[in-house]
Amino acid sequence: MDIVIVGTPEFTLGFQLAGISTLYNPEDDEAMVSTLSGLLNNKEVGVVVIDSATQATLPERLRARLSASVSPTVLGIGTEEDTTLRDTIRKAIGVDLWK
Repeated sequence: MDIVIVGTPEFTLGFQLAGISTLYNPEDDEAMVSTLSGLLNNKEVGVVVIDSATQATLPERLRARLSASVSPTVLGIGTEEDTTLRDTIRKAIGVDLWK
């Protein structure tokens, strides 16, 4: 199963330097929606990492699909404080690891 990074070139650069080679840099909002929708239907993808600021700008219906997806698991990470990762882990294993 692949790990896929989706976002701006600045966001994906660090992951590329860490050795992850499957990167997507959509040009606009429509391309971002199309890319993420395609990744949700790809059985070879295990984890999708996206910038949480970008995730917040997606249409509500797609955000709901992303947060409900188990395979692939979608992780929104970013510089601002966000509880998305915490909530995802709590849903996946049933325990809040931060407590």
